[in-house]
Amino acid sequence: MTAQSFMDLALKQARKAADGGEVPIGCVITRDGLVVAEAGNRTLADRDPTAHAEILAIREAASKLGSERLTDCDLYVTLEPCPMCAAAISFARIRRLYYGALDPKGGAVDSGVRFFASPTCHHVPDVYSGVGETQSADMLRDFFKACR
Repeated sequence: MTAQSFMDLALKQARKAADGGEVPIGCVITRDGLVVAEAGNRTLADRDPTAHAEILAIREAASKLGSERLTDCDLYVTLEPCPMCAAAISFARIRRLYYGALDPKGGAVDSGVRFFASPTCHHVPDVYSGVGETQSADMLRDFFKACR
């Protein structure tokens, strides 16, 4: 499968999140070309401010693989990760990060605090931005337009 194929699966998770009233962000973690974990935002459903798609997928992947280190895994997410999720990606030692839309207000990879550029960051994944950017941005824009 291609990076776009995995991002399409993340977009599917984002749509599921939106259908549940959540901010439409989806995440997929792969290893050796196979999906290990997938999740959409569940902060409202779980009453948990840390239930971001990335955190939930990292927890699932770590559980399935029996390790807190996901060194040979790639993470696909529809929106640039926030500081909390960027730190979790670093701590999990994710190999590659692919993200869709840039998040100028809350992002922490290419926007905001740029977590991976911090001298206190222990591990920096290879980062690929803009994969599925248009679909991700449109989904978020439509979601927030409907909320107003």
